[in-house]
Order: sequence, then structure tokens, then C-alpha cells
Amino acid sequence: MKTTELQSIKQRYNIVGNCEALNRALDVALQVAPTDLSVLIVGESGVGKEIIPRVIHDNSPRRREKYFAINCGSIPEGTIDSELFGHVKGSFTGAINDSLGYFGVANKGTLFLDEVGELPMATQARLLRVLENGEYIPVGGTEIRKTDVRIVAATNVNIQQAISEGRFREDLYYRLNQVPVQMPPLRERGEDIVLLFRLFAMQMAEKYRMDKIVLTDDAKQLLMRYKWPGNVRQLKNITEQISILSTERQITPEILSRFIPQDQETTQLATIHSEGEHSFENEREILYKILFELRSNVNDMRREMSTLKKQMEDVQVAKPTPAAPLPTTQLAPVSSNLSPLTSHLSPLEDAEAEEYVEPELESLNLSDLGRQMLEKALERNSGNRKKAAQELGISDRTLYRRLKQYGLEK
Repeated sequence: MKTTELQSIKQRYNIVGNCEALNRALDVALQVAPTDLSVLIVGESGVGKEIIPRVIHDNSPRRREKYFAINCGSIPEGTIDSELFGHVKGSFTGAINDSLGYFGVANKGTLFLDEVGELPMATQARLLRVLENGEYIPVGGTEIRKTDVRIVAATNVNIQQAISEGRFREDLYYRLNQVPVQMPPLRERGEDIVLLFRLFAMQMAEKYRMDKIVLTDDAKQLLMRYKWPGNVRQLKNITEQISILSTERQITPEILSRFIPQDQETTQLATIHSEGEHSFENEREILYKILFELRSNVNDMRREMSTLKKQMEDVQVAKPTPAAPLPTTQLAPVSSNLSPLTSHLSPLEDAEAEEYVEPELESLNLSDLGRQMLEKALERNSGNRKKAAQELGISDRTLYRRLKQYGLEK
């Protein structure tokens, strides 16, 4: 692309800078504009990725049609499908009318999907179908709709890592990345940093009618040595702060250092991942570890409860407490040695009139201990079932049922 044409584009979109990487990105945007190929803009947050889709649309055959810029990361997951692909009336609460969605409204135009890496997996599948054949189905609908939309996407995440972690579809990535555009980070743009500072300082001076701040040569060197993790957006914020808060209009390194972070080694990029740095894989490992520890704790509690229950039952068997005879219309006394672990069992099982079934014996029906206790109680009472039931503190009905259960009803 000719230098004059490039300068014209920069003036039109208020683009400041002369670094080679920036010029290359603008050149690719102008070359791909006349086509309908999908474009994926890759760059860190704050580098100015939103300029490229505007350049592409304004220099394409679709420039007279609609252009929409959509931040995919700002739309809730529950409504993003409706926002993009529309919905039919009554498909969900609040859907009082049909909606075309962005793909319907922007037909024949251009859609800029910023932060496309934040799309849910289900939405990614819908987007892939639109890119492949221009078809989509609105939320809650059954009718296939057609659209002719040019897609320009942007992301500040490491798509390759997102694919490996299962957060982004590989086939969608290749469909979006027909033409890649790489936007350079501010720290790699050299003297463009000083030019941008001068632009933002001039804008502040004109807006608030104040003297423009000017950098000394040493301050310029300090400005260019900083890594700028927030890129152009961070530079603009700092320039505005200095313009308002500094009483001196001549900005020295001492003044500048009060407004930029001093620890320059902590300005690593969110999209650069090396060993030991944050990743979703590490987060999953931490969650798995917590779950395993929780399960281990639950198992330990179960074993302790089981041991305690067995100890209480052994004590109860070793020291049975005969209960005093009670009329059948009164409540049977609860043994003082009753295990609290069995207190959740219903006391009304097989009750006659107002009788309660002794919970204690209910807890013994899974072992031979109940049979032994019945046999000994009958032996001590010469086979008198009513007396045996009173000694055990249970109702006659429960005693008969136990006798039948253990084959002692003869």
C-alpha cells in the first residue's frame, strides 16, 4: 500500500503511529475489505482492535449497509443466543415479541464480534453454522432463517490454549481465522508511545482549556521503557491523570514515575502463558484436589459414625435394661442406653392404638443379636410372650412380628 494512502487512512480514523507492525495490520485490513472472508483480529486488551473492523467495513461493498459492534463478553450467557440469533414470541419469560437478533438485523452488513473467545460452547456451534452456510434457527423457533453477514471477530485470549482446554471449538477458530490480523502491543511500537502521549495531552488541553503537558527527553525514555500492560488505554488514562493532577507542565522522570507503576516486572500479559502461570487447567486441578479431600473427610466421618453406632449397640446388648410392665395404652419407656444414631427411626412403626415401637430393637434387626435377645427373654419368662415383650419394652405385636421373622413362632 502506498504511503499516501496509508496516511489518508490514519487521518480518517485518527490513528497515530508509524511502527511497521501497525502499518502491516492496516494494509491487511484494506486488502481483505473488498472480499467476504472472515477476519480474526488478535491482540492484547487496549491495543485498539476495534479500529480494524471499522476500516474493513467502510472500505467494503457493504459500507452502505449496517455495522454492529458486539462485545460477546458483556452479554450474559443465558441471553446471548437470543441477542445474536433472535427468538420467537413466548420462547422464554419476557419474550413478548419476535426478535430478529443481530444476524437478522445486520443482514447484508457487517458484524464485529469482540471478545469472541468468551462465547459459550453452544453459541459457538450456532455461529459455526452461520459462517458455513448462512443459516440459523432463532431461540424457541423451528424455522430456518438465512442471513448474509460479514463477520469480523477479535480476541485478546490465547485461542490455541483455549482450544486445548476445551473452551473454544477448533473448527470455529479455522473458520473465523480465514485472514488473521495481528495488532501489536504498545510496548513494541517504540516512539509511537511518545506520539500517542502528545496526542492525548493535546486533547486534554483543548477540552479543559489548560496548558499542554510536555515530556522531557529523559521522561520520554522512561515512558518507552515501561511495558504498558494496559496498552493504549492505559497510556491515555495516565496522560489524563498527569494533565489534571500535575502542577508542572514540564514533565520530568520524577513526576512521571509518580503516575506509572514502579514494579515493571509484574506487567506480564494475560495472554502469555508459561510454566507456573495461571491457567484454567491449574484451576481444575485445585478443584479436583478439594473434592478428593472433601470425599476423604466424608468417608472418615462415616467410619467414625459406624464405629460409634456399633459401640453403642454392643453396650446395649451387654447390659439390657428390663422395662417395667406398662398397659398397652401407655407409651413404652425409651431405654437410657438408646443410641442417638438410631433416633431418626420412626417410633410409630406397627403401633397399636397409642403404642410406640421401641426404636432400639429396630436397630438390631440387621444382625443375629435380636434373635438372641428374643430367645433369652422367652427362656427367662418360661415362654410367656406377653411378659417377654414387657421385659424387652416392646409391644406384643412387635414381638410376634420378630418371632415370625426369626422363625420362633411355634
